[in-house]
Amino acid sequence: VNVSILIVAVVIFLLVLHHNFLGLSDFLKRELSDSNPLGLQPIDFIPAVPQRLADERNDKEICVVIAASDERLGGAIAAMNSIYRHTRSNVVFHIVTLNDTVDHLRLWLSNTALKNLRYRILDFDPRVLEGKVQVDPQKADTLKPLTFARFYLPSLVPHAEKAIYVDDDIIVQDDILELYNTPLKPGHAAAFSEDCDSTTNKVAVRGAGNQYNYIGFLDYKKETIRKLAMKANTCSFNPGVFVANLTEWKLQNITQQLEKWMALNVAEELYSKSLAGSITTPPLLIVFYKQHSSIDPMWNVRHLGSSAGKRYSPQFVKAAKLLHWNGHFKPWGRTASYTEVWEKWYVPDPTGKFSLIRRHSEAYEAK
Repeated sequence: VNVSILIVAVVIFLLVLHHNFLGLSDFLKRELSDSNPLGLQPIDFIPAVPQRLADERNDKEICVVIAASDERLGGAIAAMNSIYRHTRSNVVFHIVTLNDTVDHLRLWLSNTALKNLRYRILDFDPRVLEGKVQVDPQKADTLKPLTFARFYLPSLVPHAEKAIYVDDDIIVQDDILELYNTPLKPGHAAAFSEDCDSTTNKVAVRGAGNQYNYIGFLDYKKETIRKLAMKANTCSFNPGVFVANLTEWKLQNITQQLEKWMALNVAEELYSKSLAGSITTPPLLIVFYKQHSSIDPMWNVRHLGSSAGKRYSPQFVKAAKLLHWNGHFKPWGRTASYTEVWEKWYVPDPTGKFSLIRRHSEAYEAK
C-alpha cells in the first residue's frame, strides 16, 4: 500500500512539474514575440473581471489616454473636465503632449477647478514617426505628431491591461466606467464605433462624399491594397474614441503592424486621394479589418464638426453619452454647432493664452 501511495505521489508531482514547465515556456514565447521599439515587455494575461464585480468597483484605476497639443489645449481640458464630473470611478488621465506644452498644461490643471484631477503627463517623441509619415516640404507645419499617439498605447501606459483613448474634441455626458466595461471578443485588441450601424453614419465629408467605408480611405487601385482582399464596401470605424485590450495589443504587435503600413504608405501612397479625414485612420482600418469589437454608438455620437449646422435634435444631443466634434468645425471655433454644450465644461485658461476671443478668430484642422 505504501509503495502504491508513493508511486501515485510521484506521478502527481511529475504532472504538476510538466504543467508548470509548459506554462513557463508559453510565457517566454510571448515575451520574445513582443518587439516593442521602446523595450517594454508584455504583461501576463489577466482574465476579465466578472460584470458584477466590475459594476461595484470604484477603486480600480481607469486609464484614459488623451492627446493635448498647445493650440487645442482648451479642447483637452473640457474633455477631461466632462469625464471627471460624470464619474465616481478612479479615473487617471494619461495626457500625451509635446515638451513645449508641459508647463502650460500644468498651470492650467493646478490653478483651476481641475486641481484634484488625477493625471500623468507624457512627453511624446515625434522622432518615432521618422520614415513613417509622408511630409510635404511646403506643408511641413501641418503634420500633427500627437494624432499618432494612439498607435503607441502600450508604450504610454505600460502597466495597464486596458485603456480608453479619446480625442480632444469630445464631451462625455455619462459615467465613463460604462465605456471602460465594453466587452471585447476573444482575440480582439480594440473596440470601435462602426460607421454603418450607428446613428451618425453616411455623413457627407467635405471633398470625399460619403466617407463611411474602406474605399473612402484606401486606394483600391494599388496592388498592395487589392492583395489584402478587403471588401471596399466594408464599414469603416472612427478611431477618435476606442477601448483597447493592451495585453492583446502587445501579443499581436499591433503597434508594429501599424508602423509597417505607415511606412508602406510613404513608399507607395496607399491612402485614398480624396481622403478628407485623419491620416491615422487608414492603417487602423487595415490592421483591425474584421478583427475588432464594437462600442455602443451612443458612446461616440460624431460628425458634430462636419458642418456649421445642427444635424441632431436637442433631445438626441442630451441623450448622447459622448459627443464628438470630428470634422473642420471644432466647438472652440467661431462657426461650430452645439458650442453651448461644449462651453459648459470648458475651464478658462488661467494664463489667458487660450482665450475665447482668440479661439473665435482661428481655423483648426480636422482630425
